[in-house]
Amino acid sequence: MGQVTGKPMRTDWPNAWAMVRERLRRELGDPVFEAWIGPLSLEGFERDELRIGAAKPFVRNWVANHYVARIERAFKAEGAEPASLSIVVSQAPVIPAVIPAALRPESANIAYLPLRPTEPDSAKGLWTRMLHPQQTFDSFIPGPANEFGHGAARAFAEGAHSELPLLYIHGGFGFGKTHLLNAAALEFRKRGKRTLFLRAEDFMRHFLGALYRKDTLAFKEELRTAEVLIIDDLQHICRSTATASEFLYTVNAFADLRRRVVIAADRAPQALEGLGADVKSRLAGGLCISLDKPDRQTRLAIVKARAAEFCRHKPDVVLPENVLERIADLDDASPRELIGVFTKLATYADLTKKPVTLETAEEAVGLRAGPGAKTSIEDIQRKTAEFYKLEVKDFHSPQRARRVARPRQVAMYLSRKLTTRSLPEIGRRFGGRDHTTVLHACRRIEALIDEDPLFRQEVDFLSQMLQRRGEL
Repeated sequence: MGQVTGKPMRTDWPNAWAMVRERLRRELGDPVFEAWIGPLSLEGFERDELRIGAAKPFVRNWVANHYVARIERAFKAEGAEPASLSIVVSQAPVIPAVIPAALRPESANIAYLPLRPTEPDSAKGLWTRMLHPQQTFDSFIPGPANEFGHGAARAFAEGAHSELPLLYIHGGFGFGKTHLLNAAALEFRKRGKRTLFLRAEDFMRHFLGALYRKDTLAFKEELRTAEVLIIDDLQHICRSTATASEFLYTVNAFADLRRRVVIAADRAPQALEGLGADVKSRLAGGLCISLDKPDRQTRLAIVKARAAEFCRHKPDVVLPENVLERIADLDDASPRELIGVFTKLATYADLTKKPVTLETAEEAVGLRAGPGAKTSIEDIQRKTAEFYKLEVKDFHSPQRARRVARPRQVAMYLSRKLTTRSLPEIGRRFGGRDHTTVLHACRRIEALIDEDPLFRQEVDFLSQMLQRRGEL
């Protein structure tokens, strides 16, 4: 009897990659997965040679240095062993759509509309934002500074205050506004409400795109199919008179239809710059609540909650009580910054497998600065330029190209964060710029840190590197 032979079965790499991603999510936990593995994509698998794509060189380098072995083990655990595995920078095509100067709001800094080739109607992009499943009302840590805001937002999302169509939340960067907005969106959707969650810059970008295409009616119709409209970082909409007017029309339309609007900004309505009295009055007429800086007890509760979440995924990582208390002692830190410090420390402990003591914690995450460890603006400019492959002189030049402007904004933000220099002094060190330019740069970087986990990792990496002694 002849022996029957057949071709070896070919691996279904897309399916294997999906299984590996789920395995890595369980192993690493949601925060680390979302920051590093989640954005990766399967670029190619010819001859079982896998190419995993990262959006930025920084991410590619970090994944290649820290996670390639873990990814390979995950493939093996799923019964799929690639001939080779490489991390590459993926190419995401962007179609430039230049907005004429006559339609571009002054200082709006919008040069292009990123439109996918398969998505010519930009209004469809209004509904692309994904909600964070863990940012719920139950996971929000209330305290004296924010318990009223937490309770009011929850009641509003659950249907209370039906006579008030608008909820306005304001507070400093990192105080929990976006968490509450995400929680409200989850609650509204759970109750069957068609909920649209936008950043103010998304609203402005899509509206200006519709204006350029002379298709504002489609934009309005798509926007107003929502039963609930949620807008984050409203302060960024104030640079455009036309967009602010459209925003007011939208809010009035939702009020007339007895639909709900939730808005967050970094300041109270009357303090918003560039908005008319009619818009400010409309915003102030809603349920207006503020979030303030948490006290130490609340800061400690926030850190302990994050530690418990991390230890569920990484039971071998033990963070002593005195280390958590030391983090909570950072009274100038916002909740977001506290979580950032904790995440860096937990990741350090996980990667090094060293026992975590107060001394190693202070050394690892820069909680303590030794004599002579102060950072200068020149150090920040030099390291930031080196990181982004630029020259320091580029920061002093009038260039406004994105490849120079964004790193310059990062350097300004770090100069304000890591030095005691005033805004005018920082502006002078960056080619004689005005202090309002520095303030705008800082607010823009803070917004991007909130929006983009990968960008936050870049800035955190630079900040940590600059605060370590002996590395400058």
